[in-house]
Amino acid sequence: MFLYRALDSTGQTLDFYFSQRRTRKAAAKFFRKILTKRPNLTIPRIINVDKHPAYIGATRDMKKAKLLPERCRLRQSQHMNNLIEQDHRFMKWQIRPGLGFGSFPTAYKTIQGHEVMNMIRKGQMERIEKGNIKEQNRFIAKLFGLAV
Repeated sequence: MFLYRALDSTGQTLDFYFSQRRTRKAAAKFFRKILTKRPNLTIPRIINVDKHPAYIGATRDMKKAKLLPERCRLRQSQHMNNLIEQDHRFMKWQIRPGLGFGSFPTAYKTIQGHEVMNMIRKGQMERIEKGNIKEQNRFIAKLFGLAV
């Protein structure tokens, strides 16, 4: 199973996509999800990815469909996507002790929860700043109906 993640240049999580396969079709679906379902998102000038060949075909498809401008560059580098890898490390630490998942739906729901909690921790929620642990705890307690 593969987790596709999109971060902006400041390290803020834009979205994620969980797939059973790492193919051109899955990469294109993720790119399409990011570019069409987020109207306030600025079209990227550069997309940094690892060296998996599926990204080449996916970006070519997106350019043909006019969802990406021709000037948008795909930069495949083992080291240029360190921002994503460092952000992804936080999730790996939490998942690894559980020795994986029993099924795709279980994995998706668990990772979805981890991603949301990570976004709260980064201060991506309105009126909740990064590092303000008390407000983050209040928000989570209110979200789940817990006593503070």
